[in-house]
Amino acid sequence: MKVLMFGWEFPPHILGGLGTASYGLTRGMSFQRDMELTFAIPRITGDEDRSFMRIIGLNTTPVVWRDVTKELVEERIGKVLESRLYFDLRDHIYANFNHYPANDLGCIEFSGRYPSNLLEEINNYSIVAGVIARTVEADVIHSHDWLTYPAGIHAGTVTGKPLVIHVHATDFDRSRGNINPQVYAIERDGMNHADHIITVSNLTRKTVIERYNQDPAKVTTVHNAVEPLSVEIIPANPPRRSGEKIITFLGRVTMQKGPEYFIEAAARVLKKAKNVRFVMAGSGDMMHEMIRLTAGLGISDRFHFTGFLKGHQVYEMLKSSDVYVMPSVSEPFGISPLEAMQCGVPSIISRQSGCAEILNNAVKVDYWDIEAMADAMYSIVTYPAMHEYLKTEGKKEVDAITWEDVALKVRRIYDQVSGK
Repeated sequence: MKVLMFGWEFPPHILGGLGTASYGLTRGMSFQRDMELTFAIPRITGDEDRSFMRIIGLNTTPVVWRDVTKELVEERIGKVLESRLYFDLRDHIYANFNHYPANDLGCIEFSGRYPSNLLEEINNYSIVAGVIARTVEADVIHSHDWLTYPAGIHAGTVTGKPLVIHVHATDFDRSRGNINPQVYAIERDGMNHADHIITVSNLTRKTVIERYNQDPAKVTTVHNAVEPLSVEIIPANPPRRSGEKIITFLGRVTMQKGPEYFIEAAARVLKKAKNVRFVMAGSGDMMHEMIRLTAGLGISDRFHFTGFLKGHQVYEMLKSSDVYVMPSVSEPFGISPLEAMQCGVPSIISRQSGCAEILNNAVKVDYWDIEAMADAMYSIVTYPAMHEYLKTEGKKEVDAITWEDVALKVRRIYDQVSGK
């Protein structure tokens, strides 16, 4: 089975859960002996893990001839060309350019992030996808999240191969209902063109069926998993002040993640317990507002803002914590609680999250129920037996949730759409 995947993030350069999920799934799929994976991302830097699949950077893929030799193009795409590499923008269903926006090497530049001209980068990505689809043999095209749906549609149109799209989130999750019509149009177009749709939770599946008018028979839930932790990635517990407890929020500081509910609950906990510190680890457009909120509630001296964390920093933070809290307003899945529980950290999660569908040993509350959230925080840091139970049983539970099992479910979908 040969699969051409389009993604937007890939470790070590990630800005959210999308890159983590992409890595976990592809790693899990690599254990299938007949699986050949090619993963395309907007920008490669050379430090990505290529030990189990081929990774292509769109920023290094030539799309036009300028002063580029045939030998250089062949070297870049890893294939001997029988004729001049040619790509006519008029063949592309999304393009509206009057020129080729390429550099001197014939490649389009990408930020590899979420810039202010994101829609332009998505369009450029889909253009380069057409070139890649013409040079990479595949049985199935797989697109991760709305950013790469146009690329998947184009690749499927070029090759005639079935398209599977992977819905990690929808704009209904990101916007709290204040939908961006352009984003919605791209999402729905991807779903309409897909031969099959994978959603990361039943919560998301319901949204896809009801809000995007998709046939239920075409939509399958495949929950995410978590990568096994290597011994070296888990540092020893760092020193802390004697008797203090640490409760952590780790994620984007945006309205989707419900950071204000975490802070409001923290203020209630501190009315009853003075030996607790709170950490908001992450960055986002609500950061300054949240700093002002802690000041207004008079709890700034017990609150810490770390900024964005990645890699080992995430696990250092988790290992420093006594409780992890994910108060998301709408969370299609949410891998971070699994990572926390894997580190032996009891977790409180929003009932409005996909991971709540598969986790039994996490405390579940409605994101808006600040009193219940505060009670759960207080109970875990106050009652050692409760903390120990959630720590032990939570770790057992998530250690059994593997990406290899997830990959087998995805493989069955590939076999179905490709007729194999």
